[in-house]
Amino acid sequence: MVTKCLFPVAGYGTRFLPATKAIPKEMLPVVDKPLVQYGVEEAVEAGISDIVFVTGRGKSAIENHFDRNYELEDQIQGTSKEEYLNGIRAVMEACSFSYTRQVEMKGLGHAILKGKSQVGNEPFGVILADDLCYNQDLAVLAQMVELHKKHQCSIVAIEEVPLDQTEKYGVIAGEQIEEGLYRITDMVEKPKPEDAPTNLAIIGRYLLTPDIFEIIENTPPGKNNEIQITDALLTQAKGNGVLAYKFSGKRFDCGSMDGFVDATNFYYNEVYKSQG
Repeated sequence: MVTKCLFPVAGYGTRFLPATKAIPKEMLPVVDKPLVQYGVEEAVEAGISDIVFVTGRGKSAIENHFDRNYELEDQIQGTSKEEYLNGIRAVMEACSFSYTRQVEMKGLGHAILKGKSQVGNEPFGVILADDLCYNQDLAVLAQMVELHKKHQCSIVAIEEVPLDQTEKYGVIAGEQIEEGLYRITDMVEKPKPEDAPTNLAIIGRYLLTPDIFEIIENTPPGKNNEIQITDALLTQAKGNGVLAYKFSGKRFDCGSMDGFVDATNFYYNEVYKSQG
């Protein structure tokens, strides 16, 4: 069973300055919930109960969000406003939370490695809160957990992107073994369009087997002199194999201004208003 999920949340969120000067980018709200809460709710839907945050300086608001606020709760107790806390209270009851620091920003691979002691020797999810995913029926990570039960290997979520945007992503090439499911043969981190093997881009959902930690430890710095999870996954793909899954649902790149506004409009019109 997959019971643990890592949330790398140490980044600075510079594309949203000055809003993120004092507020973690993961705490920016889409309608009435911060991005990171959507991610944790997705993990809960996938049957995960142990949440590990890989944090950095200035991220205490995330820890506070998943904790009690006695003064606030006392003020609104017994009023209609108390129901606004039902969602976060349900998440807090369903999960345990732990925190570890990424002291230096050395890439996503390095951030994932920082969670090794909390994860241990079992498969685990990774959610990047910047990528907000929506599916009315089954959350993206839950879809991946079901695939993992069958294939017992690492899985990355992918989607088709315009070829001129490949420099924003890790890009895969592979052999299609089922509809929407590929066995990876190559992965390239942020290739120029003319160098991209396909337009199938990795988005911020991973389901990883624990041998990835040793692989990361032996992965030298790659693009931007960072330890890239893409490089480690390519090594894993040549051994135990890695699958790429073209997930069912919508994904919003909330690390960009356009994606964040699109997500806000979608959730307000299609989700929030439908809930009354």
